[in-house]
Amino acid sequence: MYVSLSTTTAPVEDLTFLLHKHPARAHTRKLSVGAVSVVCTELTDERCTVALALEVDPIGLLRGQGAAMESFTLGQYVNDRPYVASSLLTGAIRGVYGTALAGNCEARPDKVAEPLDLEVHLPTVACADGAQLIRRLFEPLGWTVSASALPLDPEVPEWGDSEIFDVTLTGSAVLQVALQQLTILLPVLDDAKHYWVDQTENDKLLRHGGEWLAAHPERGLILRRFLRHQRDLIAAVDEANEADGVGAQAAGDPDGAAQTDARRPSLARERRDAVHAELTRLGAASVLDMGCGQGALLAPLARDPRITRLVGADVSARALAQAARRLGLDGASDGAADGAPEAIREKVGLIQSSLTYRDDRLRGFDAMVLMEVIEHLDPERVPVLEQTVFAEARPSHVIVTTPNIEYNAAYPGLAPGELRNHDHRFEWTRAEFADWADRVALAHGYTVVLAGIGPTADGLGSATQMAAFTRGGTK
Repeated sequence: MYVSLSTTTAPVEDLTFLLHKHPARAHTRKLSVGAVSVVCTELTDERCTVALALEVDPIGLLRGQGAAMESFTLGQYVNDRPYVASSLLTGAIRGVYGTALAGNCEARPDKVAEPLDLEVHLPTVACADGAQLIRRLFEPLGWTVSASALPLDPEVPEWGDSEIFDVTLTGSAVLQVALQQLTILLPVLDDAKHYWVDQTENDKLLRHGGEWLAAHPERGLILRRFLRHQRDLIAAVDEANEADGVGAQAAGDPDGAAQTDARRPSLARERRDAVHAELTRLGAASVLDMGCGQGALLAPLARDPRITRLVGADVSARALAQAARRLGLDGASDGAADGAPEAIREKVGLIQSSLTYRDDRLRGFDAMVLMEVIEHLDPERVPVLEQTVFAEARPSHVIVTTPNIEYNAAYPGLAPGELRNHDHRFEWTRAEFADWADRVALAHGYTVVLAGIGPTADGLGSATQMAAFTRGGTK
């Protein structure tokens, strides 16, 4: 695997300083992916080129995260897939160009943020979707793209071209940003990774995506492929980027709620705002967020002075730990080095619990929220939820949100009948949801009001449907 970076911006030797690589020496480093060598292959008054070559160590990969690549033992060793620019190469880039990726250069601090005339050469890039996708990903970022398909076998031209391309990118860019774009987009082109994808990938996206990813027209595709189509991770990135005004929905990602207006908040944001507004309308002072996950709803509710008691419950200990970190309940948060203020700590609690088991800790709240929770249960377990929530916990109010399966037809990426999330066990039509809500309300002494949340489509309704139950109230 190989990538070279060239510049003609004078003084051209600044490139070696920004990359922290002395032009007169060969730099070698052993990483988990293999041996990496960096050399300055060209240095004249007019042009400087620095090349990175990676010699993959397939046995070494098995000692680390690469062991998760294959599900069968021999597959880890017997693999005729060619080594091409992919997550392996981006791992090497992060390993040897980490300081440049962070935007640090003590020797040339004034040059870090200055654009350079750059040429990036990647002689082997895997892209089953062809040169068109390479252009779709890089051209909106200002790069001029040259992509030539390599033949399957140069000796047998009649076999045609392969899915591997010789790619050259030329343009003016800040070196740090160029490296960030490579580390994000190369695995997207390959649509594969050599390691297990988890929550840390979100951090990479947020750290290296910057402003360029938020406004990219293929943002939805980039998120799906970089995060290996794990929609819970995609939603987390979408939530973190809402302040930028561009959600996953704007790029056609179903989990963020596809729509045509890129200025509209994400469906995740609209859903939280709608639930928060409903809690305010109901005058709820004590709230239980059942299935709170990583605390997306808890965070804004914790800042609401009208809510004096707030508890998040989830069956996942890992999700609760992430929620504690998000809220600053674990001793530290992004907003305050010492964690959440004492008032928040006294107000907010987290418990591990399940909707399918009786738990006395779920009683005594003004309102219980089930936001995008019910569809994760097997249908035969829904009556157990009804008993736990409406018969045993019996809060004054219950708010339930769930996808409207009819609206799925508005998502170009979903096949007919396909659910929005691989973990959904079912999704209701509007009529099915209304029938369920009316039956539950009647059986347990509640009244119910239905509403839609998010974008709408003719004949399909809203993306999300909400039911607000009130015990012994009136519609």
